[in-house]
Amino acid sequence: MIRTDILIIGAGPTGLFTVFEAGLLKLKTHLIDALPQPGGQCSEIYPKKPIYDIPAFPEILAGDLVKNLMEQIRPFKPGFTLGERAETLEKLDDGTFIVTTNKGTQHHAPVVAIAGGLGSFEPRKPPIANIAEYEDKGVSYFIKDPEVYRDRKVVIAGGGDSALDWAIYLSDVASEVALVHRREEFRGALDSVERVSELAKLGKIEMITNAEVVGLKGEDELEKVVIRHKDKARGEEFRSVDDFIPLFGLSPKLGPIGSWGLEIEKNAIKVDNSYDYQTNIPGVYAIGDVNTYKGKLKLILSGFHEAAIMCQSAYQKIYPDKKYVLKYTTVGGVEGFDGTKKEAKKEVVQSISV
Repeated sequence: MIRTDILIIGAGPTGLFTVFEAGLLKLKTHLIDALPQPGGQCSEIYPKKPIYDIPAFPEILAGDLVKNLMEQIRPFKPGFTLGERAETLEKLDDGTFIVTTNKGTQHHAPVVAIAGGLGSFEPRKPPIANIAEYEDKGVSYFIKDPEVYRDRKVVIAGGGDSALDWAIYLSDVASEVALVHRREEFRGALDSVERVSELAKLGKIEMITNAEVVGLKGEDELEKVVIRHKDKARGEEFRSVDDFIPLFGLSPKLGPIGSWGLEIEKNAIKVDNSYDYQTNIPGVYAIGDVNTYKGKLKLILSGFHEAAIMCQSAYQKIYPDKKYVLKYTTVGGVEGFDGTKKEAKKEVVQSISV
């Protein structure tokens, strides 16, 4: 069983920043996320899209924001349970909690912070009748380890940033990469679209537009995909493949959290924003886009603020007999659990005798 001070459900920007705020209070953290990597939507859906409302950053790519957050929290050595969804919440007699994932991993903590953005994210699957038969047998909705596709024939479906970026990356890994999109225009970042076009001219990516993958064939595992072209003269094409990766984005769902006995309002968790963003279950907080209260703004910077307030309340719950005096990082510095410390250099003034 994994034990920690604050169990954070959701490893998006708000969840990641919670690690930093908790670390300043010497509180250990562990994060659960259904996605295979930290960052939430910023990593999975639009890593190359610019964000313009992060303080001190006139413009920053979503993927770079996640990268910076990961660097910021590195000294506090958070734990991660990735690729698993928080399934059940059990409150023990001593007021602490056990959260179990869909894969049976158990986590024990006195405080639970739900920072799941808009909820857990599930892949949007194409309407192919037998697609479930080939899941983990040639069909994947996420790319966890690109090396899995080394020297293999890969077909990617989609027209957004994720499909474009992975097509570019795998062009140097797989033996063949085909990108199938139902339109001629792509919805991704301009530089990604241009890069894919360049690689197509070099023969490293085959672009198949105005077409869709409509069928899958194979005995024990995937062997062929059926591509239907809008041009009726071309009809349907049977293509030999090793892997089919449909990347159509993620569908946010409150999921099992909705059955934990929390007060829900319009598919969001209602919290007390006048104090600490605690839910109707003492010890369980909700921060970021997953919560709702009067005047709520669904902005990343709002989630950062909520994380800071929540951690102060969590400290008092974990250490009710201790009084924490807020210290500015400009004064106290940042001391990591790994022994590192960042602090402002102290000026030494020497008196001179005359």
